[in-house]
Amino acid sequence: MIQGVIQESYYRNEDVVFLAKDLLGKLITIKNADGFVSAIITETEAYAGVTDKASHAYGGRRTPRNSVMYGCGGMAYVFLCYGMHYLFNVVTGPKNTPHAVLIRGVIPVEGIELMLARRKLNSVDYRGFNGPGKVTSALGINLSHNGVSLTGSTIQIKEIGLAVSTSQIKVSNRIGVNYAEEDALLPYRFELLDKMTVKKNVLL
Repeated sequence: MIQGVIQESYYRNEDVVFLAKDLLGKLITIKNADGFVSAIITETEAYAGVTDKASHAYGGRRTPRNSVMYGCGGMAYVFLCYGMHYLFNVVTGPKNTPHAVLIRGVIPVEGIELMLARRKLNSVDYRGFNGPGKVTSALGINLSHNGVSLTGSTIQIKEIGLAVSTSQIKVSNRIGVNYAEEDALLPYRFELLDKMTVKKNVLL
Protein backbone atom coordinates (compact mmCIF):
# COMPACT_ATOMS: atom_id res chain seq x y z
CA MET A 1 0.00 0.00 0.00
CA ILE A 2 1.18 3.52 -0.76
CA GLN A 3 2.36 5.45 2.25
CA GLY A 4 2.09 9.18 2.60
CA VAL A 5 2.96 11.39 5.56
CA ILE A 6 -0.15 13.21 6.77
CA GLN A 7 0.33 16.96 6.40
CA GLU A 8 -0.48 19.81 8.79
CA SER A 9 -3.72 20.77 7.02
CA TYR A 10 -5.26 17.44 8.06
CA TYR A 11 -4.65 18.07 11.75
CA ARG A 12 -6.13 21.56 11.65
CA ASN A 13 -9.64 20.22 11.12
CA GLU A 14 -11.80 21.64 13.94
CA ASP A 15 -13.75 18.39 14.37
CA VAL A 16 -11.65 16.51 16.92
CA VAL A 17 -14.17 13.66 17.16
CA PHE A 18 -13.92 13.05 13.42
CA LEU A 19 -10.12 13.02 13.62
CA ALA A 20 -10.11 10.61 16.57
CA LYS A 21 -12.09 8.13 14.46
CA ASP A 22 -10.18 8.85 11.27
CA LEU A 23 -6.78 8.22 12.86
CA LEU A 24 -7.73 4.57 13.38
CA GLY A 25 -5.84 2.44 10.88
CA LYS A 26 -3.17 5.08 10.27
CA LEU A 27 0.49 4.16 10.71
CA ILE A 28 2.59 5.95 13.31
CA THR A 29 6.37 5.87 12.90
CA ILE A 30 9.07 7.06 15.26
CA LYS A 31 12.84 7.21 14.93
CA ASN A 32 14.92 7.28 18.12
CA ALA A 33 18.59 6.72 18.87
CA ASP A 34 17.94 3.05 19.61
CA GLY A 35 16.01 2.34 16.42
CA PHE A 36 12.98 2.81 14.18
CA VAL A 37 9.51 1.44 14.91
CA SER A 38 6.06 1.70 13.38
CA ALA A 39 2.60 0.66 14.50
CA ILE A 40 -1.02 0.84 13.41
CA ILE A 41 -3.23 3.09 15.56
CA THR A 42 -6.04 0.94 17.00
CA GLU A 43 -7.58 3.03 19.79
CA THR A 44 -8.07 6.76 20.39
CA GLU A 45 -9.93 9.24 22.58
CA ALA A 46 -11.04 12.75 21.61
CA TYR A 47 -10.62 15.73 23.96
CA ALA A 48 -12.57 18.79 22.84
CA GLY A 49 -10.61 21.72 24.20
CA VAL A 50 -12.12 24.46 26.33
CA THR A 51 -15.67 23.02 26.40
CA ASP A 52 -14.72 19.50 27.50
CA LYS A 53 -14.45 18.95 31.24
CA ALA A 54 -12.09 16.03 30.66
CA SER A 55 -9.64 18.18 28.70
CA HIS A 56 -6.53 19.76 30.19
CA ALA A 57 -7.65 22.97 28.47
CA TYR A 58 -11.20 23.03 29.86
CA GLY A 59 -12.41 26.56 30.54
CA GLY A 60 -9.41 28.02 28.72
CA ARG A 61 -6.90 26.69 31.26
CA ARG A 62 -3.37 27.35 30.04
CA THR A 63 -0.31 26.10 31.93
CA PRO A 64 3.31 25.29 31.10
CA ARG A 65 2.27 21.64 30.79
CA ASN A 66 -0.62 22.09 28.35
CA SER A 67 0.70 25.07 26.37
CA VAL A 68 1.45 22.82 23.38
CA MET A 69 -2.29 22.23 23.00
CA TYR A 70 -2.74 25.88 22.03
CA GLY A 71 -0.40 25.62 19.08
CA CYS A 72 -1.47 24.64 15.57
CA GLY A 73 -2.65 21.10 15.01
CA GLY A 74 0.00 18.60 14.00
CA MET A 75 2.19 18.54 17.10
CA ALA A 76 2.77 15.96 19.80
CA TYR A 77 1.45 16.69 23.28
CA VAL A 78 3.20 14.40 25.76
CA PHE A 79 2.73 14.53 29.52
CA LEU A 80 3.52 12.42 32.58
CA CYS A 81 0.45 10.86 34.18
CA TYR A 82 0.46 10.07 37.92
CA GLY A 83 4.24 10.35 37.89
CA MET A 84 4.43 6.97 36.16
CA HIS A 85 3.35 6.87 32.50
CA TYR A 86 3.90 9.14 29.52
CA LEU A 87 0.79 9.80 27.45
CA PHE A 88 0.99 10.76 23.78
CA ASN A 89 -1.63 13.02 22.22
CA VAL A 90 -2.03 14.42 18.72
CA VAL A 91 -2.78 18.15 18.90
CA THR A 92 -5.56 19.07 16.46
CA GLY A 93 -7.44 22.17 15.37
CA PRO A 94 -6.27 25.67 14.40
CA LYS A 95 -3.95 27.70 16.63
CA ASN A 96 -5.53 28.52 20.02
CA THR A 97 -8.13 25.76 19.62
CA PRO A 98 -6.69 23.26 22.12
CA HIS A 99 -8.14 19.98 20.88
CA ALA A 100 -6.24 16.73 21.22
CA VAL A 101 -6.54 13.03 20.42
CA LEU A 102 -5.05 10.59 22.92
CA ILE A 103 -3.48 7.52 21.30
CA ARG A 104 -4.60 4.62 23.49
CA GLY A 105 -3.65 1.55 21.50
CA VAL A 106 -1.42 0.31 18.67
CA ILE A 107 -0.36 -2.89 16.92
CA PRO A 108 3.39 -3.19 16.08
CA VAL A 109 4.37 -3.41 12.40
CA GLU A 110 8.10 -2.59 12.11
CA GLY A 111 10.79 -2.78 14.77
CA ILE A 112 8.79 -5.45 16.53
CA GLU A 113 11.71 -6.91 18.47
CA LEU A 114 12.60 -3.46 19.82
CA MET A 115 8.99 -2.79 20.83
CA LEU A 116 8.73 -6.17 22.55
CA ALA A 117 11.97 -5.52 24.43
CA ARG A 118 10.71 -2.13 25.59
CA ARG A 119 7.49 -3.76 26.81
CA LYS A 120 9.32 -6.81 28.23
CA LEU A 121 7.13 -9.13 26.17
CA ASN A 122 7.87 -12.30 24.23
CA SER A 123 5.26 -12.02 21.50
CA VAL A 124 2.85 -9.56 19.93
CA ASP A 125 -0.61 -9.54 21.46
CA TYR A 126 -2.89 -6.52 21.29
CA ARG A 127 -3.32 -6.62 25.08
CA GLY A 128 0.35 -5.72 25.42
CA PHE A 129 -0.19 -2.49 23.50
CA ASN A 130 -3.73 -1.41 24.44
CA GLY A 131 -3.20 1.34 26.97
CA PRO A 132 -1.74 4.83 26.53
CA GLY A 133 1.18 4.11 28.86
CA LYS A 134 1.92 0.89 26.97
CA VAL A 135 1.85 2.82 23.69
CA THR A 136 4.50 5.32 24.73
CA SER A 137 6.64 2.59 26.29
CA ALA A 138 6.55 0.55 23.07
CA LEU A 139 7.14 3.51 20.78
CA GLY A 140 9.87 5.04 22.96
CA ILE A 141 7.97 8.31 23.49
CA ASN A 142 8.77 10.53 26.48
CA LEU A 143 8.73 14.20 27.48
CA SER A 144 11.51 14.99 25.02
CA HIS A 145 8.91 14.52 22.28
CA ASN A 146 6.49 17.11 23.68
CA GLY A 147 5.93 19.79 21.05
CA VAL A 148 7.56 17.79 18.24
CA SER A 149 6.01 18.29 14.80
CA LEU A 150 4.27 15.23 13.40
CA THR A 151 5.47 16.18 9.92
CA GLY A 152 9.14 16.25 10.86
CA SER A 153 11.73 13.47 10.87
CA THR A 154 11.14 12.05 14.36
CA ILE A 155 7.43 11.19 14.63
CA GLN A 156 5.15 10.83 11.62
CA ILE A 157 1.64 9.55 11.06
CA LYS A 158 1.06 8.05 7.64
CA GLU A 159 -1.91 7.23 5.48
CA ILE A 160 -1.49 3.68 4.18
CA GLY A 161 -4.80 3.29 2.37
CA LEU A 162 -6.34 1.05 5.01
CA ALA A 163 -10.09 1.52 4.85
CA VAL A 164 -11.85 1.38 8.23
CA SER A 165 -15.63 1.09 8.11
CA THR A 166 -18.04 2.20 10.84
CA SER A 167 -18.85 -1.45 11.55
CA GLN A 168 -15.19 -2.05 12.49
CA ILE A 169 -15.18 0.65 15.20
CA LYS A 170 -16.37 0.28 18.78
CA VAL A 171 -17.60 3.60 20.21
CA SER A 172 -17.76 4.14 23.99
CA ASN A 173 -17.12 6.66 26.75
CA ARG A 174 -13.58 7.53 27.77
CA ILE A 175 -11.65 5.78 30.52
CA GLY A 176 -10.50 7.32 33.81
CA VAL A 177 -12.26 10.68 33.47
CA ASN A 178 -14.98 10.38 36.10
CA TYR A 179 -13.99 13.83 37.37
CA ALA A 180 -15.46 15.26 34.15
CA GLU A 181 -19.04 14.77 35.43
CA GLU A 182 -21.49 14.56 32.50
CA ASP A 183 -18.65 14.87 29.99
CA ALA A 184 -17.29 11.55 31.23
CA LEU A 185 -20.22 9.94 29.38
CA LEU A 186 -19.43 11.46 25.99
CA PRO A 187 -18.92 8.79 23.29
CA TYR A 188 -15.41 9.96 22.48
CA ARG A 189 -13.47 6.67 22.65
CA PHE A 190 -12.91 4.76 19.42
CA GLU A 191 -11.42 1.28 19.06
CA LEU A 192 -10.81 -1.09 16.16
CA LEU A 193 -12.67 -4.32 16.89
CA ASP A 194 -10.44 -6.87 15.12
CA LYS A 195 -6.96 -5.53 15.62
CA MET A 196 -4.88 -8.52 14.57
CA THR A 197 -6.84 -9.01 11.34
CA VAL A 198 -6.31 -5.34 10.51
CA LYS A 199 -2.58 -5.84 10.81
CA LYS A 200 -2.66 -8.85 8.45
CA ASN A 201 -4.31 -6.66 5.81
CA VAL A 202 -1.47 -4.15 5.80
CA LEU A 203 1.14 -4.58 3.07
CA LEU A 204 4.17 -2.37 3.63
